[in-house]
This record gives sequence, C-alpha cells and structure tokens, in this order.
Amino acid sequence: MAKRGSSGLSLVVGVDKPAGLTSHDVVNRCRKIFGERRVGHTGTLDPFASGVLPICVGPATRLDAYLTGHDKRYLARIDFGASTTTDDCEGELLHTAAVPPKVLDKQFAQNFLREMQGKQRQLPPVYSAIKVNGQKAYEAARKGHLISLEPREIEIYEARLVEVGAFESAGVEESNFPLEVQAYWEVEFSVSKGTYIRSLARDIGKRMGTYAHLGALRRISCGHLDLSDCVTLEALEALTTKAALDPLQLLGLRFSFLSDTQARAVRNGNPLSASQLTLYERRCVTAEQELSSCTSGVYESNEPPYDGEVVALIASNKVVALYEFSAERNMFRSRCGFSIGVSRGEA
Repeated sequence: MAKRGSSGLSLVVGVDKPAGLTSHDVVNRCRKIFGERRVGHTGTLDPFASGVLPICVGPATRLDAYLTGHDKRYLARIDFGASTTTDDCEGELLHTAAVPPKVLDKQFAQNFLREMQGKQRQLPPVYSAIKVNGQKAYEAARKGHLISLEPREIEIYEARLVEVGAFESAGVEESNFPLEVQAYWEVEFSVSKGTYIRSLARDIGKRMGTYAHLGALRRISCGHLDLSDCVTLEALEALTTKAALDPLQLLGLRFSFLSDTQARAVRNGNPLSASQLTLYERRCVTAEQELSSCTSGVYESNEPPYDGEVVALIASNKVVALYEFSAERNMFRSRCGFSIGVSRGEA
C-alpha cells in the first residue's frame, strides 16, 4: 500500500519556470499535478527569473544531491544607471548615476565582455542564501544586519553580447528605475557553479563608472538540462508522466544494465565486483534512442572505472541505484538506491 501523499511515481522533469513565481511555488504546483508529496527542485531561481528548473518527483528526490552544483547558462539583461539593495530589479533603489556614452558602444561592450572571461573571485550579493555562522545572509539583511561575505572562486566560460540598447524614461516599463536615458546590455553568460549573475551586473556597472543591476534573467541551461528539454507548467498539467526525462541525460554518469540476478543483489544494497559490470556512455542523440543498450544511443566504454567514480545502474529500464567504485577493493558499493527505480521517460 502506498504511503499517504505517495503517488507511486519516481521521475524527473524539466520545468520552464515563469517569472513571478518562486521555485517553491513551482514545487507546490507539481505536487498537485502528480499527486505526490515528495517533490523538490535542484537549483533555485529567483522569483523575477524564468527558465530551466529541474524537478524531482517521488523517490527520485534522492537524486537532488547529484543534480546540483553544475555549470549554468543564462540570458541576462544588465540595466545601467541605478543600483539596488539586492543587485536586481526586485530590490529598493540605492543610487543613480549618469551612464557613460561608451556603454552604448557595441564594439566596446563586446571587447569588455570578452575580457571578463576566465577564472576570478566574486563577492556574492548581500541578499543571498550563503550561510555565515549558521545564518543565511539574506535573513540577516532583512533584519538590518549585514554579514561579512568572502569573495569566492568562479569562472566565466563565455560572456557573449546579444544586444545593446537604451530606452527613454517616459513610460518605460522594462526598467523599474528609469533615468533620463537608461542603457542596457543583453548578455548570454556561461558560468561555473556558484556564480551570481546579480553580482556580475553590479560589478560591470562599477567598472563602467556608473551603477548597474540585473533587470531580467532567464536560465537556458543547468548542467545537462537545456531549455529545449523543459515544459511550461500548463504543458506539464497535460503531459504529466509523459514529460519525464531520462535521468541519465541529466546525471552525465556512465551506466550499466543489470541482469535479473544483479538487480536482486543491488536491491539489497550488495556490492558488485568491477568484472560484473559493463559500463556504457551516452551519445548526443534523442532520448528514444537511448532506452536500450541495443540502440545507437549508447556505446560500450573503453575506459575502466576510476576510484570514486559514481555510475548509474539500470534494471527494467529504470535507474535503480547509484554505485561508487573503490579501486582499492576493485568493487562497486551502493551510494544511493531507489525503491521503485527512477523512470527513464516514455519512448
């Protein structure tokens, strides 16, 4: 008998979060859609932001630790001429300043962004979820207390200019804080985990000799999950389980197909010797081609397992466990098991 609030489902979907909803709002909508209490997201998006939000349903929520901390890609609009308490359009106005003419020079903007690429240290926003001495920075900020945050190592893999523009202050709705002439850059950023796009906007403004904040943000990829793999909440209500994604696509792990005997051992959490598992890798093809080892979607890996490698184990076309390899013992041991497996989607 299923537990109360349990749907018997275990799957992962990608939601195109609309602006105006919190990530938790999306989780609540998904709970109603699937009739499942255990729903979680990986990778919070601010309410004003939209785009890729991975959602785990049922026992698949145990995957959240393996679906966080990935590189991300964003489409961001940086509004020049004003700073805010939160470094984005949701904060209160702090300062305003004239915008230098060079900001509207497309060639200058392209060169500037190109020079931003690479490893660097970034000071997180005051309003962030970073904890210091057990207290979240944004909770302290709301109480009028400022927590001293330390710069963190990040990397900007790419900063590509999409558009440079300006809009007049009269009747402007795009910017919450219009000046006489407000300039903006629309930029596609590809960044490492832990990078705050709000902080990038803030710091770009300072380097331009003015102020800036993040005016709009859309996440277009999160790890191996792209916007093209995501559906709107309205579409999800119609599709339900048909929107399930193959977790192998999102995990980016090597994997092995289990025999019936091996599957029984894995359900009991028993270790497996390296010789018992044949490892496979994904090709960059559609999910339908990857549902079986007999298709061109996957191929046998030539590389042996390495110490500490985590692999996914598949039985009855579901991910039933994640196992970690120990080179010292030449064995795979259980890291995470799924009582009913995680669906690999519908062909």
